[in-house]
Amino acid sequence: MEIKNFTITKRDGSKDQFSLDKIMNAIVKAFDSVDCPADLGTISKILSHLDIHDDITVENIQNQVEEALMREGFFKVAKSFILYRQQHTEDRETLEKMNFLSEYMESMNAATGSKYDANANVEHKNIATLIGELPKSNFIRLNRRLLTDRIKKMYGKGLADEYIDKLTHHFIYKNDETSLANYCASITMYPWLIGGTVAIGGNSTAPTNLKSFAGGFVNMVFMVSSMLSGACATPEFLMYMNYFIGKEYGTDYWQHPEQQADLSLKKRTIDKVITDYFEQIVYTLNQPTGARNYQAVFWNIAYYDKYYFESIFGDFYFPDGSKPDWDGLSWLQKRFMKWFNKERTKTLLTFPVETMALLTDENGDCRDKEWGEFTAEMYSEGHSFFTYMSNNADSLSSCCRLRNEITDNGFSYTLGAGGVSTGSKSVLTINLNRCIQFAVNHELDYLDYLGSIIDLCHKVQLAYNENLKELQAHGMLPLFDAGYINIGRQYLTIGINGLVEAAEFMGLKITPNDDYKKFVQGILGLIEKYNKQYRSKDVMFNCEMIPAENVGVKHAKWDREDGYFVPRDCYNSYFYVVEDDSLSVIDKFKLHGAPYIEHLTGGSALHMNLEEHLSKQQYMHLLKVAAQEGCNYFTFNIPNTVCNDCGHIDKRYLKECPHCHSKNIDYMTRIIGYLKRVSNFSQPRQEEAARRYYALAD
Repeated sequence: MEIKNFTITKRDGSKDQFSLDKIMNAIVKAFDSVDCPADLGTISKILSHLDIHDDITVENIQNQVEEALMREGFFKVAKSFILYRQQHTEDRETLEKMNFLSEYMESMNAATGSKYDANANVEHKNIATLIGELPKSNFIRLNRRLLTDRIKKMYGKGLADEYIDKLTHHFIYKNDETSLANYCASITMYPWLIGGTVAIGGNSTAPTNLKSFAGGFVNMVFMVSSMLSGACATPEFLMYMNYFIGKEYGTDYWQHPEQQADLSLKKRTIDKVITDYFEQIVYTLNQPTGARNYQAVFWNIAYYDKYYFESIFGDFYFPDGSKPDWDGLSWLQKRFMKWFNKERTKTLLTFPVETMALLTDENGDCRDKEWGEFTAEMYSEGHSFFTYMSNNADSLSSCCRLRNEITDNGFSYTLGAGGVSTGSKSVLTINLNRCIQFAVNHELDYLDYLGSIIDLCHKVQLAYNENLKELQAHGMLPLFDAGYINIGRQYLTIGINGLVEAAEFMGLKITPNDDYKKFVQGILGLIEKYNKQYRSKDVMFNCEMIPAENVGVKHAKWDREDGYFVPRDCYNSYFYVVEDDSLSVIDKFKLHGAPYIEHLTGGSALHMNLEEHLSKQQYMHLLKVAAQEGCNYFTFNIPNTVCNDCGHIDKRYLKECPHCHSKNIDYMTRIIGYLKRVSNFSQPRQEEAARRYYALAD
């Protein structure tokens, strides 16, 4: 073995100089442990088998030593070396966990303390969250082994090694590697409607009345969410609730909600009964649960205008043969939004994440004027939700950004009893900033190099899909078998992060201009090309600008450590720079308009950060701007003020509590897809939140 100035990659990912002395000492100790002293010639023979190269891992070197000892016939020595190595591994892992335990206890909050998933939805740092964190490193190792074994079977060892190399060096990132479960799902509730939770391992029967609907729905969502690593969307929730209210109080209940509904001393009205069930469902689902590491489930619901609703559910039938009632649903949707908005002045309610689905005409106006005006009205009253606008009901966004095509999938939401069932199985994210800089720095065509990374990602995702199918074949995925999720309608998602930073490296201005637009279209168009190339009748791919709550910080940190150009401490999930105060509100709608998002078949979301609430008319204007620019998914963020002393919540962005005048205040805003106290954000995310520019609309 020729001795050179190699660098090695240590177990924690850091670099160090290669040391021949360390290897020789380890080999000598292995010989001494079995009372078989080794001379220099023997050591040299063993070393001659080693193939050392730049960035080789410590594990690779140790593997080669084991193989060399056995090749030379020193089997007892090899066994001793293996046992010694195993003992050191166990000792090291125990020490690492003890260090992590200590650091976690000392951390400012659960998100900051988490080594792997800095998730602001974990509000409390306690023994339950600690227990949830400890096994995550084991899950990562298991998931990598399962995936690389499958890649080897399908494509050979070379591609498996390339995947680990790109993963280790942060060119790509495997989302939710700490979980065995698949990603997000927009489920159909129909299997639960006809059979309860029995098919997914529960013991509750099908709901028969409003009371059993409310209680059963909560149980069902908890069970479904425990088998997902991401969000559980229930876009049929209010439609089903309206059905059971109608069974209880008549389909015209909404015309007389003030009518007395019970004979108890409380003498509740129909409206009070309904809002009590709202309270039961929402407050219960906002409680932390052990199945999700002591966090509330990521729950999403949808509202529809009349045209969207009819397009999606026009051919839907309930088990008794009746059809959904639009008039009742329209009233119930408005009632829920009004109630939920008011309830958020009493306490911090993160979920559900809400999406308003509106159809527009050729002029960019809402086809359903009533619901367009109501959307603007709710924004003006301080409500925080997402709006999805489309000129036809060929797609729907059902969580903080995930968008699902309908017609392109070969299926329709108007499936009668089938209902809504789509989502994403797995997300593999490309660090665009690192990939493009690496290509340019090595005088490579960055699109050609990026193409090789994208191709790798598709093959890895196909390998993941095979593992998922094997789990299903062995009965491990009851949500698929029971019909809550259709595996054929679940995407394999190629995520992107660091797009803006890559553009800045290329010297582009992050404004609505032709050069930036061409850059974006070139990259995203390339991903879509591969998505179509790898698509089959059984497998679909899409591309999503991922939320990046956690990995956006990691990518910036890793890239800076390795000497890449890093303009900020967090790669965000927008087409604009969040701290840029020169961009107008219209500019941001343009930057998330059709020319920029046309290839993002998996979705993106514009976060319009505003310092104060606008009027209903102003929001109506912005809805039209969004439609005309082709910005199909967006929300308005105005930080809510939370008093730490008296608990008062105000939907304005204030410097002191208007109730007790305390300056000990916190803010509630969207970290990405969902609302949380800023104090629950990880430390790097708090710093990012402080840099956000909140515009004043003209």
